Formats: sequence, C-alpha cells, structure tokens
Amino acid sequence: MGHLVHNKDEVYRLLAERLNRNPVGTPINETLMAILHRLYTESEAMVGSKFPMVPIALGKIARLTDIEEGQLKIILDGMAEKGLVLDIPRKDSYYYMLVPMVVGFFEYTFMRVQDSVKLKDLGELFQAYFNHPEVREEFAGKDTKMMRTLVYEQVIPVAVETEVLTYERASEIIRQSGGGAISVCPCRHEAAHLGKSCGAPLEVCTSLGSAAEWIIRRGLGKPATVDELLQVLSETEKLGLVHNCDNVLNKPAYICHCCGCCCVILTGINKTGQYATQPSNFMPEFNQETCSGCGICAEHCQIKAMTMQVHSSGAELPVVNQATCLGCGVCASACPSGALTMTRREVLHVPPANAQEKFSRIAREKGRA
Repeated sequence: MGHLVHNKDEVYRLLAERLNRNPVGTPINETLMAILHRLYTESEAMVGSKFPMVPIALGKIARLTDIEEGQLKIILDGMAEKGLVLDIPRKDSYYYMLVPMVVGFFEYTFMRVQDSVKLKDLGELFQAYFNHPEVREEFAGKDTKMMRTLVYEQVIPVAVETEVLTYERASEIIRQSGGGAISVCPCRHEAAHLGKSCGAPLEVCTSLGSAAEWIIRRGLGKPATVDELLQVLSETEKLGLVHNCDNVLNKPAYICHCCGCCCVILTGINKTGQYATQPSNFMPEFNQETCSGCGICAEHCQIKAMTMQVHSSGAELPVVNQATCLGCGVCASACPSGALTMTRREVLHVPPANAQEKFSRIAREKGRA
C-alpha cells in the first residue's frame, strides 16, 4: 500500500504545498493546516496531494496514488461530496480536478447547511486565514483578478446604454446562460455562524452553466430558471448589494451579490485596500444642480469610496474616490434625486476569454507558469 508511506503530518503538508501551486494559491501557515485537517481525511489528503494541475482520469490517479480504482473511486466520490474535488463528466466516465480554496472549497463548505462539519469552528479558522496579510495579497493577485464587478444597468444613461456590451450586463449574462442554480451565500453563511451576519438574504448565490450543473448534482444549490435568477438580481439591487462575477468574457460560472460586511472580497478591500475583483468599466457622474446633499449615496457605498465633503459653496456634497470605486452603481441607484448616474471610464477592461486564459494570466503574473 504505497499510499501509506508518509506520516500524517507530511501527508497534509504535501497537500498544502499542492494547493499553494494553484494560480490562486494558499499560503501555508498553521491556520491553513488546521483547516485542511478538519476538511480532509488522511486518505483524502494523500490523494489530493498527488493531483496534477489539470483534470485527470481515474486510472491515472490510481497509478499516481497506488490505490486500486474501485477503492479510489469511493475516496474521490467522498471528496466530491464535500466539494474538495470536481468530478467532471466526460462521455462514459469522469475526470477529476482538485478544487482550490477560492473560488472553491471555502464556498462549497459554506454552501452546505447540514451539521456534518463544525461550521462555527471552520468559520473562525477561515476568517483568521483570510485576514492574514500574505493570504490577502495572494487572493488579490496582480493585474488579472479572480472576479469583476458588474454595474447596475438601470443607472446607465440612455446616451451610454447603447454602448454597453453583453459581458458588462448581468441580465444578459444570465439570459445567455439559459438558467442555473441558486445557493446559500457562503460568506454570509460563515458570518452567521460567527454571529456577525448583516441580515442580507442567504439564498442568492448564483451559479451558471456547467458550474450550476455540478452545484445541483452535488446538492449545493437548487435549479433556477432565467426568470428566477433575474428576480434574485432585482431583489439584491433593491438591497444595494454589489454584483461580482467570474472575470471571464464568455460564459461566467457565477455571479455573487456582495455586502461590505460579510463578503470575503469586499471585506478585503475595506480592511486592506487590496482588490480581488476588477472594477467595472463605469464610474459615478455627479450633477451638483440636482444633488440635495442628503448623503444617502455615501451611506450605501459598500467600500466607502463615496464620502460627503464640504464644497466651496458651503454645501456638503458627495465626492467619489475614482482610484478605489468599483463602479457598481449602488450609489447611483440609491440617489433619491437622480443626481448620480454612471459614465464610461477612460480605460476599459476586457476580461480574459475564459477560465483557462484567466488562470494562465494569473499564473504568469505570479511566476508560476
């Protein structure tokens, strides 16, 4: 049984090293090791440590691990059930891929609501891990971000609306997907177990395409039609939540509806100023003549990029920090006087074509290609 040659600590250390080789890695520290010990059995950790960087067939994993295929299939099914590997249908068989921490087994762990794992304990560990400076820096990356922010479409002026491209419209991304899945928001679910939930709705996490199919098959979410997903979009906009999606041009896998108090991405911005999401191609535009100075726009900004300052006229008026603004449109949507609308940025972001290109860029930028 070649798979038992390592001692337990070494098995988990090898798993941590393998996860840290991902384009979006997992810096190794004591908190990470505690998380891995809680999520993976020793056998699962050994199997995970052997995974290459690309999806792989069962037979090849069996040769890498020296485990008989029937026994290995049981281990892999258990890992897929916990969201530690993806089992990807290929004709009459499956290919398997080790899941990263984000977007990955952190989300899949807290999409579940059962008591088979101690979510409060895990929530404390994940929060401590995410607050580590090296981890925040790893998730933020360099030029290519994991996610991108989508603008609220209803606050784009008519003169600009005709120029808005499909990949910039959350509604069109959803329509083109043909439907998907709705899951529990992992960030707010984690916050709830820590007694810190803001009260925003839980069942809003949107998955699309093949990602949604896997979410449904593994019991992490429920099927949703295009109309149901559009309803989630509308309801979260009424609450002033930020739409962040997969940073790809074609067929994004997910759209998150984020708050600045629970979301791992937005709390990272609020605590450290590090961005793991690419701002949208829009920026708030202010009309001083119609502004009442009420400050509602600043109150609604999830990352405090909008503040109220005294103008030369003596009036208190909103000022946007263009260097930090996500371009989400939450402020403009909340404005009761219509003094805020969204205008194009001078430099436009075009996302990577697909996930493969996105992660290839991230890996190159980190010297891991």
